[in-house]
Amino acid sequence: MKTRLLGKTPEELKQIALEVGLPAFAGKQMAQWLYQKRVRSIAEMTNLSKQGREVLSERYEVGMVQPVDVQVSADGTKKYLFPVNASAFVEAVMIPEQERKTLCVSSQAGCKMGCKFCMTGRQGFHGNLDAADILSQFFAIDEAAALTNTVFMGMGEPLDNWDAVKRTIEVLTADWGLAWSPKRVTLSTIGVLPKLKQYLDESRCHLAVSLHNPFPAQREELMPVQKAWSITEVVRLIRQYDFSGQRRVSFEYTVFDSWNDSPRHADGLIHLLRGLECRVNLIRFHKIPDFPYGTASASKMEAFRDRLTEGGITATIRASRGEDILAACGLLAGKHAAL
Repeated sequence: MKTRLLGKTPEELKQIALEVGLPAFAGKQMAQWLYQKRVRSIAEMTNLSKQGREVLSERYEVGMVQPVDVQVSADGTKKYLFPVNASAFVEAVMIPEQERKTLCVSSQAGCKMGCKFCMTGRQGFHGNLDAADILSQFFAIDEAAALTNTVFMGMGEPLDNWDAVKRTIEVLTADWGLAWSPKRVTLSTIGVLPKLKQYLDESRCHLAVSLHNPFPAQREELMPVQKAWSITEVVRLIRQYDFSGQRRVSFEYTVFDSWNDSPRHADGLIHLLRGLECRVNLIRFHKIPDFPYGTASASKMEAFRDRLTEGGITATIRASRGEDILAACGLLAGKHAAL
């Protein structure tokens, strides 16, 4: 099996160049071909010697994975299906909005976290994606050149695969990579505390935290991770960092009818987050099979938002996108349309 070049740094590519008999500067050239010109084969790297390309091709490949299916929503949202790990699939969702095109990217096939309201979590864990798998979601879609933002909010818990996600973010933001501003990248997590600290220390990208209930015992009912990393500990860590400038933190709060939509829950959120520069995104729950709670009414969500606002917490109701193609929050399951 050939080693994939996609996801490697210029220094790593330099070592590969020397290994196959190319000059050291060929590493920088390969990085340009991979990340700026986005080639799909080594044969396209035409400023490398023909012999060098032949030797390189014997051991390596670009490694870009192509989607095997795409579905288009009535609202313009597109869901791409990618094969990974030989027998699994992951989905990436492109969300168009005026001047923005945001990619919701997956980092794992399935998920270990087991949140009971999430279709991804229900399918179990089928393996981590490597950097080439993740970057393919950026490079192989129709809108690759037009993407403006990304959220690591697709399938999987990004901080449970931090090494590959960190490498991907490096490619996205490095001068030798896509040279994106960190402000264009958001990572969403349920709160894997040890890796969350690394993320906050090692990047300047935005953070989104899946909160869903301010009361630990009740949160644990639907989010088993609460046993290991309490939301109160997660918020305590976040308070140690500065979010008053360009870096932002938000909290995702899926609203379930008669479970977490009461004034008491709103007050609990206000108490938990008071004094923290943040935003709460209220998300309409998308009904899934064999789940006891339903979707809160629009009036309940508006009342909940208004109570948060009155309590000094910035809150918005997020517009649902791509629900008709199962691309909305919590619905990604990596199912091939033909299966």
